Amino acid sequence: MMGMFHPRRRRRVMYLRLCQDRGQTTPLYCRINLSVPVLDGFFNDRDTRPDFRLSREALRVLLDLLRSDRQHGWGSTIETLVFLFWLECGTSYRVVSRAFDMPRSTVHRIVHRVAEEVVAIRHQVIRFPNTPEDLEAVCRGFAGLARHRAFLKAAGAIDGCHVRIKPPSGPDGQCYRNRKLFPSIILQAVCDHQGRFIDTYVGWPGSVHDARVLRYSPLYRRSMYPPPGHFILADGGYPCLQHPLPLITPYKRPVQGVGAQRFNLHHSRARSIIERAFGMMKTRFRSIFLKALEVHHTFVPHVITACAILHNICLGVGDIMAPEDEHEEDDVEDEGEHVLETVSGAPWRDQLSAEVSALEEVPIDHDYW
Repeated sequence: MMGMFHPRRRRRVMYLRLCQDRGQTTPLYCRINLSVPVLDGFFNDRDTRPDFRLSREALRVLLDLLRSDRQHGWGSTIETLVFLFWLECGTSYRVVSRAFDMPRSTVHRIVHRVAEEVVAIRHQVIRFPNTPEDLEAVCRGFAGLARHRAFLKAAGAIDGCHVRIKPPSGPDGQCYRNRKLFPSIILQAVCDHQGRFIDTYVGWPGSVHDARVLRYSPLYRRSMYPPPGHFILADGGYPCLQHPLPLITPYKRPVQGVGAQRFNLHHSRARSIIERAFGMMKTRFRSIFLKALEVHHTFVPHVITACAILHNICLGVGDIMAPEDEHEEDDVEDEGEHVLETVSGAPWRDQLSAEVSALEEVPIDHDYW
């Protein structure tokens, strides 16, 4: 007979723990059913990654960053879990409603509120290196990835990622179809040598070329990064630039000469970290990135930015998910240099290529993935 009352006592204990976690001496006006499996696992210290895609340590960091002290509603912890579970199950309000025993309209409000709160902490999580020491560590990391000292001034790697969406109805929907003919929104991102995003820019329709997205991005227009004398690695879909944004791209095909071939090899070794960063994020949030997002297209940038923020938080605590699928190299369009009127970076690239031919490779003394 005693076993019949155990679930009720357990729900009460978990409910009190929730209030204690929020520093409350009185319970919230609304009670949530803490015996549902998704919350039972959370409050009984089971692995959180299957349901919420974040480790407990990453969850703790996220909650500390949000620091939301609501005097009403479900409480910041529960609402954050609802949002993370919504990401895990592919943005299905119906599935989340059943899992948490909540009205679907409540789930919708919580998801949009928490998404805005997560995006609001973006500049605390996605940021450029803060100090000269941090910048030096990034540059040394890229030289290690490239396996050559000629890349000791590389301060980031940039690329674009197409995120599948459900396009808006009407003629505007065609603007979102990319050259692979599926509707998408573009995420432009720069990462460091460990795959941590240091800049993101999201929202352009999939039909827009990478070089045009770059031209309208704050990274390009404000010239805030990288510092003078440093450059960002990019693929052939971008222009090779020295000003206003230093971008070093590989030599175009067909590559002429052994020196250019060697340069392209080392360049690819370092630049591919941005593809790995996208791959890690896609693996963690497979339901978001491997099928069309079933949300309004104006809300998609919030969802993508939130995923990038969560990706960085996870890397910061060592919660790493290796990419399950190898990145498929796009056949890049070499038209970027005709889109932007700038100072060409070709002479700088030739200088780097000469250094690659003259200098020895960097000894591998670190594991740079």
